[in-house]
Amino acid sequence: MKLLFPTGRGCGSSVVRNRSFASPTSWPLRSLEKGIPPGLLCALGILMVATPCCVATAAEFHVAPASLPLPNIDPPHRFTSLREARDAARQIPAAEPRRILVHGGEYRDVGLSLEPEDSGLEILAAPGTRPVLYGGHRLTGWESETGTPWWSAPLPALSPREEDVKAGLASPGWEVRLLLVDGQTRPRARFPAQGALEHTTRFDVPWMSTTGGGWKRPPTQEELTTLEYRPGDLGDWPDLTQAEITAYHMWDESCVGVAQHDPANHRLTLAPPCGHPPGAFGVRRYVLWNLRAGLTQPGQWLHDRERNRILYWPLPGEDPTSLVAVAPARFTLLRLAGRPDAPVKDVMVRGLTFSATTVPLVAGGFAATRLSGAISLDRAEGCTFEDLTIRGVGGHAVKATGRVQDIVVQRCEIHDCGAGGLYVGGQRAILRDNHVHGIGRSYPSGIGIFNGGTDCLVTHNEVHDCSYSAINYGGRGNVVSSNLLYDCMKVLHDGAAIYMFAATNCILRGNFARDITDTGGYGASAYYLDERSSGCVVEHNVSLRVGWPAHNHMATNNVIRNNLFLVEGDAKLTFPRSTGFTLEHNILSATGKIRIEGENAVTRWSKNLFHSGADRIERVRLDQYAAKETLLGPPGDTVVADPLLVDPARLDFRFRTNSPALELGIEPIDIRAVGIRR
Repeated sequence: MKLLFPTGRGCGSSVVRNRSFASPTSWPLRSLEKGIPPGLLCALGILMVATPCCVATAAEFHVAPASLPLPNIDPPHRFTSLREARDAARQIPAAEPRRILVHGGEYRDVGLSLEPEDSGLEILAAPGTRPVLYGGHRLTGWESETGTPWWSAPLPALSPREEDVKAGLASPGWEVRLLLVDGQTRPRARFPAQGALEHTTRFDVPWMSTTGGGWKRPPTQEELTTLEYRPGDLGDWPDLTQAEITAYHMWDESCVGVAQHDPANHRLTLAPPCGHPPGAFGVRRYVLWNLRAGLTQPGQWLHDRERNRILYWPLPGEDPTSLVAVAPARFTLLRLAGRPDAPVKDVMVRGLTFSATTVPLVAGGFAATRLSGAISLDRAEGCTFEDLTIRGVGGHAVKATGRVQDIVVQRCEIHDCGAGGLYVGGQRAILRDNHVHGIGRSYPSGIGIFNGGTDCLVTHNEVHDCSYSAINYGGRGNVVSSNLLYDCMKVLHDGAAIYMFAATNCILRGNFARDITDTGGYGASAYYLDERSSGCVVEHNVSLRVGWPAHNHMATNNVIRNNLFLVEGDAKLTFPRSTGFTLEHNILSATGKIRIEGENAVTRWSKNLFHSGADRIERVRLDQYAAKETLLGPPGDTVVADPLLVDPARLDFRFRTNSPALELGIEPIDIRAVGIRR
């Protein structure tokens, strides 16, 4: 094991640079998760803190609005943009500590790239301030639209830097898919106002699973670009070809444009192509955006592309002439971009707020992975992001691609995202104590915490208000522990509070998933091991008011033990096309019946406790997905009895002294420590 010491930041630094274990505060938990004796790592932590080291004073560069007086800062160290401060910091030798302090205020049209020569740079909010960085421009010159309740403002001319466009930070022209008014996102014009329309397009080709190669035959270009609608649903509106459409699929969606309208044949031609053909999986729901027909209530807006103006319907009491409306022009505000031979290392970003990004018009794919993050990482190592707020963004909050390792994201507030939240994986990532909510506002396949990798830790996060899965974190040797998850799977299907795809030797431990409603399709569950998941352990988790506590599909040799599943109504456990499962010491208590689909996938049932309020337990043996035999009664040596919990209504899941769980050796689960450690 390599001993590591703080370098160039002083012994009091909260960040250990060039580290293998991220930071001392993470070691005891991580050692327990990975099987390393905690005493050993604690001793190492004492050695590291006690070891003398040289204290180097960082060269400081200050960023502040021109109107903000900073009497104690000399002009050579004061700037009005992050880009200028970064360029000045580059004049300091790379081995010396450098720090940019961003003072309170609002900064617009922010776009910053950090490259290998910026390694070791700190970008921090000045003490006692909370600066806000916007990736857009303020709209002015509002005028009333005669005869309507709408007002409009011109979009200013854009002149993005060529290098920003090439790097994918900014759009060459206006692509307005999000609008902020007084710091809050406003709803885009939507048709219909509520719910969705149903189209008539069919695509009846079987899906062979992702592992099986997807569609039995590839869809044609015409199938990917054609949607036929029911007569009377749409009008022959002149702005229909300015509209955009969301065609819903099963676990993702396609947000694309309307290129042509054939009203005689009730047909829309879409561009760019959808990710799946409209009508795939038997799903025929769609919604249109950016239509005047969808501008039906105060607070809504649309982009009039012909006049290059934003139309807005003010809320009652709003004075349009004094609105602070920001239209995003950038895909990314902060980008860390290393090279194959030289990653960006040891960057610290703390205390800032990031807001106002847009996205290009593309079908995002599963989890909307084709979209950008307000913060993007590519070939970065040892970087830390803490105490950030990322809100009101059109794409993802943070997205890592390429080779990344030892990334820490902690104590951040992520909310109101058009797509996903924290998309960070790679090697040894740590995502902890983050609050992630309001996910998938425009791209419902967005996921709260997503990616996976090797030996990563996702712990003590609170994730809720998600249109799809709260956490999706496959890979090898990852630990997902002590997270609080609820109110997810609100739009799409075939996901879960924690969904693992192709996970190997991963651990799901001590999580609490509650209040997930199955809205149809392929369903929604609490804990889901999907295709090629093997050698995983799901233990000491709780699910409450989730009818499908555990779903397992094309998964092998996994262990589900000592979990507490409490269901109001009917409950089911499912194992289609799975093998080699062990279920031991679990409690499943439902007010309705209990159904186990794929009982033959479980090779070992041991000391489980089931309770059915309907006094019915069904065991279904499957062949592929088809039921071949249904039996009644509990599996294996399962005991059927009331678990006699102390007070489950108050989340007290201890056992009463006469509980049969005690005789079975089932351990009680205390969920008071899940979620963010405040």
